[in-house]
Amino acid sequence: MIEKREFYINGAWVPPVTARDCDVIDPSTEEVSAVISLGDQADTDAAVAAATAAFPAWAATDPDKRADYVKAILAQYEARVEEMAEAISLEMGAPIDMARSSQAPCLPWHLESALDAFKQVEWIRPLGPHAPNDRIAMEPIGVVGLITPWNWPMNQVTLKVIPALLAGCTMVLKPSEEAPLSSLLFAEFVHDAGVPAGVFNLVNGDGAGVGSQLSRHPDVAMISFTGSTRAGKAISAAAAETLKRVTLELGGKGANVIFADADEKAVKRGVIHCMNNTGQSCNAPTRMLVEQSIYDETVEKAAEIAQSIKVGPASEAGRHIGPVVNKTQWDKIQDMIEVGMNEGARLVAGGPGLPEGMNKGYYVRPTVFADVNNDMRIAREEIFGPVLSIIPFKDEAEAIAIANDTPYGLTNYVQTQDGARRNRMARALKSGMVEMNGQDRAAGSPFGGMKMSGRAREGGVWGIEEFLEVKAISGWAAE
Repeated sequence: MIEKREFYINGAWVPPVTARDCDVIDPSTEEVSAVISLGDQADTDAAVAAATAAFPAWAATDPDKRADYVKAILAQYEARVEEMAEAISLEMGAPIDMARSSQAPCLPWHLESALDAFKQVEWIRPLGPHAPNDRIAMEPIGVVGLITPWNWPMNQVTLKVIPALLAGCTMVLKPSEEAPLSSLLFAEFVHDAGVPAGVFNLVNGDGAGVGSQLSRHPDVAMISFTGSTRAGKAISAAAAETLKRVTLELGGKGANVIFADADEKAVKRGVIHCMNNTGQSCNAPTRMLVEQSIYDETVEKAAEIAQSIKVGPASEAGRHIGPVVNKTQWDKIQDMIEVGMNEGARLVAGGPGLPEGMNKGYYVRPTVFADVNNDMRIAREEIFGPVLSIIPFKDEAEAIAIANDTPYGLTNYVQTQDGARRNRMARALKSGMVEMNGQDRAAGSPFGGMKMSGRAREGGVWGIEEFLEVKAISGWAAE
């Protein structure tokens, strides 16, 4: 069993002030795979103090030098990439092949994109030709608290830590206690890359402990949080006491609008995307809106695709989905499947209980409901599991109305060969992102939402600017 009880504070691995063991459960087996410590106020204070002391020198470090440190982190990853994939697979249940191909590589994808975006940052620029002695300066905000989730651990750690480092901020990272092993390995990368002591700190803990302590801490200038909408509200309330900046990347209930002229792979693409990562993605297209004329055939096709998806242990190679992260999540998903059945939705694939032949592990049957209406709980609440709801619509106007009738606004999807209609839909859908015809957003595109999905923007220049303050200066001497 792995034992990782220490925190990374001020450039060193240190024990918790007060011992508080926390088991990390392998969701494939329900067995303890590792033991970490949960921090307390004294640990949080020590990490914030280290970051506070390191901030002036780090903020004054030449931007190109900061970029060199980030490149050194990438070199550490490249030397230990298999360790990272194995850590993610063990802690949160991503099948090992997916951990190698999708989960772990989030680090180089986002790191390299951030380095490209970093070249576009203008640290001091003229206000305009009308004001030759005015300047706009971009400066690091200060000490930042970074709170990351378990579902895409390196995706979120990289999207927060790397832009913060490049911006000149110092930080305290609190990864999810459900999936801490990858972040502890990331801390080793930072240390071995030579990042100065105190710039990056890591304290494990839960939301009620270290998470709330960072949110309230008077010396933390900003909180960047990814997680549930419920937790985002609590963090915002706690952070209001010190008027710190709060950026939130929260839940979603994405609509995937499939018109009758959609390409032949659109339905399969939508089902697979919904079930990917065992449905544990905030941007999953969990509501499939289908034009009435192709509704029946789409339901049949979606059911067949879901039934073909294999479920298996994270440790096994192959194309399958793994377990969900823990018993609490499994119970919630089972409850919501029962809710859907009780609400009158038609179950066409999957359903409650463990998949056939399994008696241990937090596995969920890939589930599809048809004849869903947008007032049902399964259409309104984020289930965070492999559960798809199919809803019919009669025309474009109704599709837009249904898609937008949600408290969330993270990602929506459109499938049609009509270019003018795609463009209309993209502008009409109320979400931070719209992806059409299976085309991924390009590197440097910001990730973030609207409404109850939070309003953070991560990635690209926007992701770096989240960690910068704007200073307006007059009377600047000509050089």
